[in-house]
Amino acid sequence: MAIYFISQGRDEIPRWREAFADARLLSPREVGARMVPGDGVWVMDDTQDWPTLVADLQRRGAAVGVMSYSPSAAEAFRALENGARAYVHALSPPELLRQAQLVILNQGIWVPPELMARVVGGTFRALGGQAQPQAEELQALTERERAVTLAVLEGQSNKEVARTLGITERTVKAHLGAVFSKLGVRDRMQLVLRLAGQHTAIADPGQ
Repeated sequence: MAIYFISQGRDEIPRWREAFADARLLSPREVGARMVPGDGVWVMDDTQDWPTLVADLQRRGAAVGVMSYSPSAAEAFRALENGARAYVHALSPPELLRQAQLVILNQGIWVPPELMARVVGGTFRALGGQAQPQAEELQALTERERAVTLAVLEGQSNKEVARTLGITERTVKAHLGAVFSKLGVRDRMQLVLRLAGQHTAIADPGQ
């Protein structure tokens, strides 16, 4: 398995060489001739028409990640929508880049914790999910657990949920842990997919 980086505007991507000593920096045209199914390909968001490139690489069997110097929830969702399995800050520490690479090679999805809440909300809406307190899946939860779940499905972070419900972030995490256990999911994204009737492997760096 080879690892490639695609960047249109820079000769070097900070820290990627530290994370992957054997990785190659290629242009969008070069990667098409070199890549084989199963390779890891990281695409910088300065690359022209990067969403189309990501979608093409994903169709050809690459494990694709997108890197950005100015990460945003909207761009993260766009990356995932086009087949990327990771979205990271270009200045992430080498150990985080290696962790993200391991996750996507194992068919998981990596999104930074600070963006996960926003991506979760967007994903739930994109999948046609509607947060209804009376939904069958929510009946096993306590009233407060349902309230936390509905706030999470709206894309609220733990801090925002705590402020909305007048509880501490620690309590929010405790309620989420109970929700995950009762519904048989591991993290926010799996919660969204469960309630939207979907199933996949997702890696959420934290509750």
